[in-house]
Amino acid sequence: MMKIYHVEGMTCQHCVHAVKEAVEALPDVQEANVDLKTGTLKITGSVNENELKKAIEEEGYTLS
Repeated sequence: MMKIYHVEGMTCQHCVHAVKEAVEALPDVQEANVDLKTGTLKITGSVNENELKKAIEEEGYTLS
């Protein structure tokens, strides 16, 4: 299953890499694709939304 989220606060490719690494470290996430231009995060697999929000916030960004 694919889900799409919006991540606020990303400004560069380092941000993209940080979000991608944090999300792909979560259990049951098969793949994460981050688009800096649109601020979108596409996740393939299943994800606990509370864990996702926490992982994004620990990197310094906001999930909306």
